[in-house]
Amino acid sequence: MLKLISATPSPYARKVRIALEEKDLPFELLTEVPWDSDTSTPQYNPLEKLPILILEDSSSIYESSYILQYLELKYPAVPLLPADIDQALLARKLEVLCDGICDAIVLTFFERMRAERASLEWIARQRRKVEGGFAEIAKIVGAQQWAVGDKFSLGDIAAGTAVGYASVRLPEFALSNRHPSLATYYEHLAERSSFKNTTPYAQTITDKVV
Repeated sequence: MLKLISATPSPYARKVRIALEEKDLPFELLTEVPWDSDTSTPQYNPLEKLPILILEDSSSIYESSYILQYLELKYPAVPLLPADIDQALLARKLEVLCDGICDAIVLTFFERMRAERASLEWIARQRRKVEGGFAEIAKIVGAQQWAVGDKFSLGDIAAGTAVGYASVRLPEFALSNRHPSLATYYEHLAERSSFKNTTPYAQTITDKVV
């Protein structure tokens, strides 16, 4: 059976968890805090990052975009990319936006942990990335039911995980005020079982990080 090493707030791990559920692939979920010294991540990923997918032969693959590509190629029965090339590329573009937004939120989170030493200029730069990224996602999705085409796809996984992560790590962003149509779109996605089963929440980091 496949095993996935994940962290509860991680949007990168959530993308993979959603894809595994949507493809109806059984897997064992292993939850860790990758920042703590007792994490097993170095055993499976030399970059010590999550998510990590442990394959049935005990080898491992990592980095969410690569894992999703692996799953799409190895388990094509339930496709998460549209057959149309332009739509597939747009779904990938949404994933790039999602990862960029989430990267900026992660950087903001850890910079804020520095308390009185935090750089306001650094935080402001990350905030611009978040605002610009969500504005672009809102523009692409518009008032559509699905992000790309006429059915659920990687585009929805990407956009949905970014919105969900912001609600955990950047609640003051208030997406419903800035992009109400995107907030409504996410409410629709949140009713899907794969999203309900992967609702993000914060973990306690025991070891010193910054």
